[in-house]
Amino acid sequence: MGDSASLPAVITQLLSLPREAGTPGADAARSIVTAHLTTLGYEVRLQRFTFAPASLNAFPVFGAGLGGLALAALPVLSSQRLPDWSGLAVWVAGLVALGLLAAGIGLGWAALDQGLREDANIVATRPGSSPRRWVVAHLDSKAQGHSMAGRLVAVWTVIAAVGVFTLLTLLRLRGAVGLGWLAGGAGLALLAGLLASRGRLRGTSPGARDNASGVVAALAAAEECRDANTGILITGAEEFGLVGARIFARLTPNLQEFEFLNLDTLDQEGKLYVVSHDARGEELGHQLERRLAGLGLPVQHRRLLWGIFVDSAPLARAHAASVTLGRLTWATLRRIHTSADTADDLSYRTAEQVGRAIVASN
Repeated sequence: MGDSASLPAVITQLLSLPREAGTPGADAARSIVTAHLTTLGYEVRLQRFTFAPASLNAFPVFGAGLGGLALAALPVLSSQRLPDWSGLAVWVAGLVALGLLAAGIGLGWAALDQGLREDANIVATRPGSSPRRWVVAHLDSKAQGHSMAGRLVAVWTVIAAVGVFTLLTLLRLRGAVGLGWLAGGAGLALLAGLLASRGRLRGTSPGARDNASGVVAALAAAEECRDANTGILITGAEEFGLVGARIFARLTPNLQEFEFLNLDTLDQEGKLYVVSHDARGEELGHQLERRLAGLGLPVQHRRLLWGIFVDSAPLARAHAASVTLGRLTWATLRRIHTSADTADDLSYRTAEQVGRAIVASN
């Protein structure tokens, strides 16, 4: 096993690098983590893949289209000459088309002239082992026009706008809808589009909390763990649609036999959340709660909030027992995905404690 005193040095190096997936900074960070895991006695291989960076534009495109669709539907909804059902038909057809466009962008089917980038997962195992239990953390960071808190507000506003405008089109089936209500619905849709548009890449972030803290926890687990049945998976391009986790799920057979403990954003404040996606994850989460109880932290088991995406989700969809552990507050969400996510006032003590605790009994 390596000397745990080397871990702070590794993190210092990582924080000096903006780690946006598919950039030289991400490559350099991956080399640092790979070298550290090799020093700890792990066999390391890279699982390389390509991805479309334009996938991050799926939500901004949907938001902008939503505002445009609302404006386009206004004359139909306010017309006295068109059938009462015409507004609903235009709205539903527009939403379906917009959803398909956003899905195509999000899944990388439409590159939007931005080309492809290459990134990789780091897959670390003990020599000769075939782990069925994986400690996971994503390596990449990003900066956008809004923080994670801003994205959540944008997502919730988009959902509200879709709901309100759908209600207006349904009310139109019973006759005319007041212009004031239509204007209010259109205004909400335009606000949703404006908020969603801030999701485009802007600048760089050290990613101290999201997700250097998760990498700290994963490397602490790697140092602590003596069980050859546990592997370390450091994913790439998580911030571009959970690409690395989806690639690992697609290339790994019999995933229903595996467990995944994903570590994502472990701040020094707030509750320690154990997030599950289904019954198997919930059972795994309860097991983890008992292990984490000795840390003296407030632990809460919950399902994932709308608008937050984590690597455990595609793994759970592939029928693996999968959870995410994170410690954060609303103040944390206001910092991550921005240049303010620095380590200036951050302690990684929680991250190290959690990483060691989840493998301590092995």
